[in-house]
Amino acid sequence: MSISKENVLKALSRVEDPDLKKDLVTLGMIQGIEIEGNLIKFKVVLTTPACPLKEVIKNNCVEALHEDFGTDVELDIYMTSNVTTARNEAPLLPKVKNIIAIASGKGGVGKSTTSSNLAVALANTGAKVGLIDADISGPSIPTMFNVESEQPMVKQVDGKNVIMPIEQYGVKLMSIGFLTPAESAVVWRGPMASSALKQFIGDVEWGELDYLLIDLPPGTSDIHLTMVQTVPVTGAVIVTTPQKVALADATKGLTMFRQAQINVPVLGVVENMAYFSPEELPENKYYLFGKEGGKKLAEKYQVPFLGEIPIVQSIRESGDTGYPAVLKEGITEKAFNQLAENVAQQVAIRNAEKNKTEVVQVKI
Repeated sequence: MSISKENVLKALSRVEDPDLKKDLVTLGMIQGIEIEGNLIKFKVVLTTPACPLKEVIKNNCVEALHEDFGTDVELDIYMTSNVTTARNEAPLLPKVKNIIAIASGKGGVGKSTTSSNLAVALANTGAKVGLIDADISGPSIPTMFNVESEQPMVKQVDGKNVIMPIEQYGVKLMSIGFLTPAESAVVWRGPMASSALKQFIGDVEWGELDYLLIDLPPGTSDIHLTMVQTVPVTGAVIVTTPQKVALADATKGLTMFRQAQINVPVLGVVENMAYFSPEELPENKYYLFGKEGGKKLAEKYQVPFLGEIPIVQSIRESGDTGYPAVLKEGITEKAFNQLAENVAQQVAIRNAEKNKTEVVQVKI
């Protein structure tokens, strides 16, 4: 077969994206084809830089081209990405492609730890990431990012005061902890907390982001309703631990997003504190809080299971020192990187398969 652009596209039309179940040509993922004698050059534009199937897709392209043009053909395949979105022409945060809520239903399950490490893991893949600490009464993100003493700058844009987020480890951050003394309690009623979240969303210069994570407080309260009524949320990630009491509350968090009047897609469940592995015995797993509770919850509600995060000393140390565990080599790095890949994967699938996200109208 002669080497031409048409024949190259014909060969690559047999290569399917394993997640989206369509071929790369139909999806518009093959771009910039150049042919120079025996050399074929092109770009494969993936739906996220955190794509876990990058090498699989590349190898399938090579196999298809070798099948049609022989193994002597030279290939220059550039793997790149353009994060997808279902938030076209959004009036608020127009440059933010995906807004992801991180919820639990229960406190103490490591939701902020999971949010922090997920944000850094996504940023490490090359994605543009922001993180809002929406737990107004118990902000912990400044501590986890070692920016407790930082204060955001304010600048004027078109006569309006705009807050500049703090940036650390490649993640843009906003928290009430930057605006109040660390030792002072924030004793606010629901409307005041909701107003603060609206400011974090609308009065902060987030710029262009692939993912904006919102670390929600425990429960199903004013903050959650304010979020879904203010911005169209791409999807929610539910954090739980394996034991029954945590699962009961995580179930409420999950079903809240599924209520007809809210209808936010659940991207999946992540099981935190899934098992303990001592540093000196890394192959050993001790299931302190039960086993596979999060996985069973995901199966019950037919949502993806995003992964298990172990409970190990290094995660606690990382939270205290403000240097996220995902930046250190070991089982926690692998676990959080896998979580980031799975979340990015589910966002891409959600954007391809489900309707455009809308702001929720809740009548109370």
